[in-house]
This record gives sequence, structure tokens and C-alpha cells, in this order.
Amino acid sequence: MKLLIKWLLSAIALLAVAYLYSGVTVTSFTGALIAAAVLGALNMVVRPILVLLTLPVTVITLGLFLFVVNALMFWAAASLVSGLNVNGFGAALLGSLIYSVLQLAIDFVLERLFLHD
Repeated sequence: MKLLIKWLLSAIALLAVAYLYSGVTVTSFTGALIAAAVLGALNMVVRPILVLLTLPVTVITLGLFLFVVNALMFWAAASLVSGLNVNGFGAALLGSLIYSVLQLAIDFVLERLFLHD
């Protein structure tokens, strides 16, 4: 149940990113649902590999390179899903920052709601 709610809220967060920032567009709620699922899958499978491979650069930049990795994941999701469009790498960077802040809020709220799990 928690996973389904997180998925729906992540799709709403993508719609909020598109509303807050013109560099990211989402065509529909269905597109947002698919994009949220693809983004979650990329973050679960590809992101850890990229973080491991870019560890030296991440250490040298004191962790700031992780913003680039997040932007690459956001941009990759946009290239895989037709319902999510990102206008370049800069838009992916800013869109991923907004999406990350919204995801932090979602995680905080869900942890408070599902304390017994």
C-alpha cells in the first residue's frame, strides 16, 4: 500500500515540477505515472552503478557531482518516456533538484503516516 501511494505521489510531484518550472513538461497524469515508475527503476538500478563509477569525482567535488548524476537520471527518464519532456541538461538539473525536494517531503510524510511499518 505504501509503495502504491508513493508511486502516485511521485507522479503528482512530477506534475508539480512541470507546473513550477517551464523547462520540464508532462503531457498527462498517465505520462507522469509512467515517468515516475521509470525514474524509480532507473534510480534503483542505474544510479548506484553511476555513483560507484563516479566516486572519485564525487569525493573531489565534495558530493556536488551527485547533482549531475541525479540530473542524468532525470534526463534519461525523459528520453525513455514520451510523456515527460526536458529541455536540455540545465532543465534536467533544475527539474531533478525540485523533484528531489518534493521526494524528500513525500518520504517525510509517508514515514509519519506509516510509523507502524
